[in-house]
Amino acid sequence: MSNDDLRPNIDWNKYQTLTLERRDDGILLITIAAPEGRPAPSLRRRHTEISQIWRDFGDDPGLRVAVITGTGERFWTIEGSGAADEMREGLGNYDSIVGLIREGLVNAHGIVNCDKPIVSAINGEAMGSGLATALLADISVASTEARLIDGHLLQGIAAGDHSVMIWPLLCGLAKAKYYLLSSQELTGEVAERIGLVSAAVPPDDVLDTALDIAQRMAAGPQHALRWTKRSLNHWLRTATPSFEASIAFEAMSFFGPDVAEAINAAIEHRSPSFAEPLPW
Repeated sequence: MSNDDLRPNIDWNKYQTLTLERRDDGILLITIAAPEGRPAPSLRRRHTEISQIWRDFGDDPGLRVAVITGTGERFWTIEGSGAADEMREGLGNYDSIVGLIREGLVNAHGIVNCDKPIVSAINGEAMGSGLATALLADISVASTEARLIDGHLLQGIAAGDHSVMIWPLLCGLAKAKYYLLSSQELTGEVAERIGLVSAAVPPDDVLDTALDIAQRMAAGPQHALRWTKRSLNHWLRTATPSFEASIAFEAMSFFGPDVAEAINAAIEHRSPSFAEPLPW
C-alpha cells in the first residue's frame, strides 16, 4: 500500500531569498540570491529560509544531492545599513532572539540530520549563517580567494551558530581557538590547508567542481550513500551539548551592551569600546 498521500506538499515558490534549480540529474542547485523579479530580501527572511530548505530538500523524492552557492564574490555577507538596522531592532527583543536562535538550531541540525548529501560551493566571502551552512555541508569546495569570517566576537556575540560543533573536528581545537578567539579571517586556500574545507580550487572552477562531485554522488547507490553520511555525522551529534551551550551564550549576548556598541561603531566607522566584564 502506497503512503504517497502522506508526503509533504512542498511549495518551492515560497522561497524569496534563494534561487532554486531542480535539475534532471537529481541535483538541487541553491543560489543565495533573490529569484529574478523578486525584491531584495531582508536579512531575517534569508536566515529563516536557509533554516527551512533542508527539510524540503530531504522530503522531495526527486532530489538526491544539494549544491549551495552564492553570486559574484559573495557567498553570504551581512553588510549595509539595512542589515545593521535589522540587527539593532532585534536587540533585547525576547521573541525575536528566540526565533533567531531556533532558526540557527534548525539550520545546523537540518544539515546534519538530512540523509541526502549537501555540497557547498563557496565562491566568495562567507560569514554568519552562510558560513555555518558552508562548513556544515558534507563536502565544501572553496575558492582559493574566498574570505571566511566568523565575526561573532567582532560583534560582541559569543560564537554559537556552528563553530563549536564543527571547527574543532575539522581543523583541531588549537586552530579553532586561534581563528575564533582572535577573530581572524582566512582564505579558502588556508582553510583547505588546515582542514576546514574539503577542497580549494581557482575561483572560476568552484561551482563546476562542486557540481561534478554532486553528480558522482547522485549517480551512486543512494541507500549506501545516505547511511554512510548518517554514520559519519554521529561525530557531529556527539558535539550537540557543546553546540547548544554555545548557542545559549549567543542568545544571552543579544541582551548585553556589547552588540549595540559593535553595531554603532560599525555605522560610525570607529573602533568599538566594549563594556568591562562583570565579575564571575
